[in-house]
Amino acid sequence: MQSTDLGNKESGKIWHRKPSPATRDGIIVNIIHNTSDYHPKVLRFLNVAFDGTGDCLIAGDHQGNIYVFDLYGNRFNLVQRTAQACTALAFNLRRKSEFLVALADYSIKCFDTVTKELVSWMRGHESSVFSISVHASGKYAITTSSDTAQLWDLDTFQRKRKLNIRQSVGIQKVFFLPLSNTILSCFKDNSIFAWECDTLFCKYQLPAPPESSSILYKVFAVTRDGRILAAGGKSNHLHLWCLEARQLFRIIQMPTKVRAIRHLEFLPDSFDAGSNQVLGVLSQDGIMRFINIQTCKLLFEIGSLDEGISSSVISPHGRYIACIMENGSLNIYSVQALTQEINKPPLPLVKVIEDLPKKKLSSSDLKMKVTSGRVQQPAKPRGSKIQTRILKQDLTGDFESKKNELPDGLNKKRLQILLKGYGEYPTKYRMFIWRSLLQLPENHTAFSSLIDKGTHVTFLNLQKKYPIKSRKLLRVLQRTLSALAHWSVIFSDTPYLPLLAFPFVKLFQNNQLICFEVIATLIINWCQHWFEYFPNPPINILSMIENVLAFHDKELLQHFIDHDITSQLYAWPLLETVFSEVLTREEWLKLFDNIFSNHPSFLLMTVVAYNICSRVPLLNCNLKDDFETVEDMQAEVDQQRVEDEAWYQKQELLRKAEETRREMLLQEEEKIIQQRQRLAAVKRELQVKEMHLQDAARRRFLKLQQDQQEMELRRLDDEIGRKVYMRDREIAATARDLEMRQLELESQKRLYEKNLTGNQAAVAKEMRADADAYRRKVDLEEHMFHKLIEAGETQSQKTQKWKEAEGKEFCLRSAKKASALSDASRKWFLKQEINAAVEHAENPCHKEEPRFQNEQEDASCLPRTSHLNDSSEMHPSTQISLNRRAVEWDTTEQNLIQKVRNLRQRLTAQARHRCQTPHLLAA
Repeated sequence: MQSTDLGNKESGKIWHRKPSPATRDGIIVNIIHNTSDYHPKVLRFLNVAFDGTGDCLIAGDHQGNIYVFDLYGNRFNLVQRTAQACTALAFNLRRKSEFLVALADYSIKCFDTVTKELVSWMRGHESSVFSISVHASGKYAITTSSDTAQLWDLDTFQRKRKLNIRQSVGIQKVFFLPLSNTILSCFKDNSIFAWECDTLFCKYQLPAPPESSSILYKVFAVTRDGRILAAGGKSNHLHLWCLEARQLFRIIQMPTKVRAIRHLEFLPDSFDAGSNQVLGVLSQDGIMRFINIQTCKLLFEIGSLDEGISSSVISPHGRYIACIMENGSLNIYSVQALTQEINKPPLPLVKVIEDLPKKKLSSSDLKMKVTSGRVQQPAKPRGSKIQTRILKQDLTGDFESKKNELPDGLNKKRLQILLKGYGEYPTKYRMFIWRSLLQLPENHTAFSSLIDKGTHVTFLNLQKKYPIKSRKLLRVLQRTLSALAHWSVIFSDTPYLPLLAFPFVKLFQNNQLICFEVIATLIINWCQHWFEYFPNPPINILSMIENVLAFHDKELLQHFIDHDITSQLYAWPLLETVFSEVLTREEWLKLFDNIFSNHPSFLLMTVVAYNICSRVPLLNCNLKDDFETVEDMQAEVDQQRVEDEAWYQKQELLRKAEETRREMLLQEEEKIIQQRQRLAAVKRELQVKEMHLQDAARRRFLKLQQDQQEMELRRLDDEIGRKVYMRDREIAATARDLEMRQLELESQKRLYEKNLTGNQAAVAKEMRADADAYRRKVDLEEHMFHKLIEAGETQSQKTQKWKEAEGKEFCLRSAKKASALSDASRKWFLKQEINAAVEHAENPCHKEEPRFQNEQEDASCLPRTSHLNDSSEMHPSTQISLNRRAVEWDTTEQNLIQKVRNLRQRLTAQARHRCQTPHLLAA
């Protein structure tokens, strides 16, 4: 047994060597999921489901990881992480890549396995969904929980109907019957109803089981033809219901160690036409036992007390059984390996028990016990007879059975009997039967290595010689021919290989491996002697055909010889095209059903038979060209015959369909009448409900309006509060701005006063410097004056020395007095100017008043020295000196006035600049 650990991988191989399940346990592979985190743990699988083909299954664990396992391609892929446990799965939808998963939050989601995207999300359940049943068409699905079942349209993912029940009853299971439009609902009180899917009209109800064997049903299973229902529960009894007769027809008693039945499922068979005979019964001990419901014989079992089974599901074609074990792992079983012992030749003696009598039997008459050694018959009612039949043992049975045994549980002898009876194999199972008859190895590795070599150079321009419309078909044909050429060099030079391979490529274009192996098997077994005269046609094979034709129809052969027609003309074209150009698709498939089921010489006999069947038109041909045109005529005749037959069949089908439609119309009209009556009652109820709903809606609308008004008032209150808050904030911000502005003005005032004080000091210093210079000049002039007086009056005025000295002293006193008056005038003038400048600095924005408009008038108001001194009393030289000093004084005074004026202008300009600056800042 191989074991695979998924670990943290998102994709990989399921097994690394070709599985060879043992007959004892039949396990192909055991799949576990262990995490490799810091604290390793096992992730338990909870649910598993197969797709429609049966070769692919989907499984989900308790953490919401969903994996797809491709058993045919030996690959697994992580397709979704739902982050919550899944409670049910379904994988047989109309769109093959989509699946449904029910989650722990009571929702159902649809995902795509290819894009790994969410397709739809369906809600509506209020408890955990434990079952998902999909209609045979894949259009509808039923999801079931303990309190309700809901019908969904999978095209729109909308809920169509909902089944509500009383809480005291409870639902056990609701599901579609296979291949029908009927829904079966099973409740916890053992009531079972059948409903029409489209109208949900109750078709019938099954009667209650006998009181002597009454059990509470918990699990159910239906055969693929929808005729038999198996039900079980907490008992070792199984009830088998005939849904057509709507009655219980058999009660099967399981072994005593079976105390409760946890799961039931029928095992599909390829040749039972859906009337499944083998039923799998999973009991409380974790062992699943498979019994024959007709013979009640225990066939095989899986699981054990140590490795018990928690749940299981069987693939639609019956090849695999997927079981979730009690330890959380996933086991895949091979049904072929498990049934290998069962398919052995039967025992020499078999007793056949007649069916139940027509009369009604009690529950004891229906009971049959399951045995593992021999067939157990039911209790024999009085008046009935047991018919027995003895089969003689075939002495060569073992050899023949081994010779006729085929893979997948098929038997060649039985297939030949089936083929002889029906003339062909069932279309549904033809490919499966061919694969078993040819015993294809399905060697993926070898085929992949051939495909990896690319397109063979011989077939690069295949389209030019064989213009095929379908590019996909052309690519498959090119790959298949290239693989054959890489496999054997001789096929690269075989001109008829495309004609031989084309019908198989067209038939198996979706499975290139099977296509390659079928063609290779045909060449090895049926065409192995075709290459002995290569590159010429196989003369040896054509000679065999000619000898057989000579034995069965000498006249036709002699006709060919007389007209120089060789087997290369009447036999070889049929062989190299394997009849694909002279037969229709259905006829060709029937032909190869027989070719693959018989000896390789059957193909040569078919060529001879085709010529004998066409002997009438062939005997009428007298020219060689006629034989080459007669082949086309025969094909046209056959085609016309097939078309005519198809037309008649179609007309018959149309007639039957019309009758069926008429009956359906009558039934539908009756249903419509009944439905109208129900609709009228429902309409009245709906009107009452509508009135109640309108009244409730009106009250709800008034309540909504009141709530909206209250909400509007609250909104207005909030708006007013917000505006008050914003206003307070703006006032506070404005106050802070004003304080900052006041601080800035005070700072500017202090700076201006500082600058003014500095300017006043500079002016005072400059005036003091001018006054000092003037004093020095006056002292110098007085010194010079004394010298002049002394020099001029020494000789001439000695007599008037005292008088002149008094006059001089008087003049000096007058000059000093004049100088003092002048200094006082200057100080008063400077004081006035300084006061005006300070006042202007304190009020810079006031309009400047004109000052010093008439400096001459102001100066004239000041006392002059000339008013204090009479020129008549002064000496002429003294008068000259005084006049000169008066002129110099006027000049100095004018300079001081000009300097004061300039200073005032500078101060005014600075004051204006400072006055304008705050306004600019405020702006």
